[in-house]
Amino acid sequence: MNEPIDVRTTVLLLAGGGAAYVAFQHPAFGAALLVGVAVVTLLHVLLERR
Repeated sequence: MNEPIDVRTTVLLLAGGGAAYVAFQHPAFGAALLVGVAVVTLLHVLLERR
């Protein structure tokens, strides 16, 4: 459980943080960013290593 964070997790965290920041600064883009984050989350779940 004390493994280092892999690159994929780091990229997903950065993408989510960037999307949240842009949605906070520009609320008009919030809905589109929400869809984008939902797609990234879905891909993360579907491509999860087993």
